[in-house]
Amino acid sequence: MRFAVQREVLLKPLSQVVGVVERRQTLPVLSNLLVAATAEGVSFTGSDLEVEMVARMNADGVEAGEITIPARKLFDICRALPDGIKIEFKRSGERVTVSAARSRFTLSTLPASEFPQIENIELVERVSLPEATLKELIDRTAFAMAHQDVRYYLNGTLLDVREGALRCVATDGHRLALCETQVELANQTRRQVIIPRKGVLELQRLLDAGDSTVDIELGRNHLRVRRSDFTFTTKLIDGRFPDYESVIPIGADKQLTVGRDDLRAALQRAAILSNEKYRGVKLDVSPGRLQIVAHNPEQEEAVEELEVRTVVDNLNVGFNVNYLLDALGALRGSEVTLCLRDGNSSCLLRDADNERSRHVVMPLRL
Repeated sequence: MRFAVQREVLLKPLSQVVGVVERRQTLPVLSNLLVAATAEGVSFTGSDLEVEMVARMNADGVEAGEITIPARKLFDICRALPDGIKIEFKRSGERVTVSAARSRFTLSTLPASEFPQIENIELVERVSLPEATLKELIDRTAFAMAHQDVRYYLNGTLLDVREGALRCVATDGHRLALCETQVELANQTRRQVIIPRKGVLELQRLLDAGDSTVDIELGRNHLRVRRSDFTFTTKLIDGRFPDYESVIPIGADKQLTVGRDDLRAALQRAAILSNEKYRGVKLDVSPGRLQIVAHNPEQEEAVEELEVRTVVDNLNVGFNVNYLLDALGALRGSEVTLCLRDGNSSCLLRDADNERSRHVVMPLRL
């Protein structure tokens, strides 16, 4: 195996793949990248048995072959080399030499035959959509995923393929985030899969807000995302996601509309004096006015007042301020609408001009 490539061209696929590789592995070969050189180019594969990432690039002087090389060492070497330099790879027996100008590094290898690869998935559904749209769906919902919850099916994001639409939904039991987009589907059957937390975070890192199209392939136990320069595969969580539609408040007829940045800034200021453990703030709504109040055990108090568009009178409800701020950070409009029912019910937040993205925050007793 042999090939040569510019440092900048090499760094992109390496940075895409190295994030999948865990620092502590049960199998030594999983600390390595599978490097495969063919006439079509060079591919790098990283895996932790749950998630697999394959990135591709073009190279010069390719001699076919495949081997596994220590992932982190290879990435650190290439990142430390100067800009614009050409890097040459050459395999000699059980070693690979990485040369660049007057620098030379000899790395140990393991046979490519030992590297586990996910087999072809049994395709159930394929969806094509703009990469920027998929990134938006994930970015607007991923923050609401649970983390190491005993309800393992919450430690990920639901991908809900339904009649002409694709939804991403995440919840940790205290708040819920939903974002949807219209898509064309070959099959009109509904399909729900849960992408594990690591898979979601890797996709967030990989996807760009560009114009390219990505293909999502849904299998029985795997999900695969394809772009021209990479193929990302993750196992799915085998579990049943809660009936999230029943969590979205129905009949929340008490609405107020306010500037998103104004509300966000007021909540951030009030949060400074909120209880560090519960992070509670109280919303006091009256016609044309929203008052935000926070207290802490030191008997300190923060009060913020905002002008809002509402006819609601005498409504008081408490929330975790961090959950409200996370939801506002995921919305995009200049104005947001808060939909409430009473002082004991959850709050639905959405952009004032559309309902593509919806966020539900459970109330907090203060």
